[in-house]
Amino acid sequence: MSDGKADEMKGRLKEAAGAVTGDRDQAREGRDEQRKGKLKQAGEKLGDAVDAVKDAAKR
Repeated sequence: MSDGKADEMKGRLKEAAGAVTGDRDQAREGRDEQRKGKLKQAGEKLGDAVDAVKDAAKR
């Protein structure tokens, strides 16, 4: 599992815990962590796409 996916899952758990306990701050932190994870995943995908273009250009 990538770091981004792990951050996203951790954020989901934190958001759910905040919702269950009524802790709005914890729920907000969970949503923030999910965004952070999604951004990391997008960066990883972009890096993979750049590598694919470089490989294709070498041929």
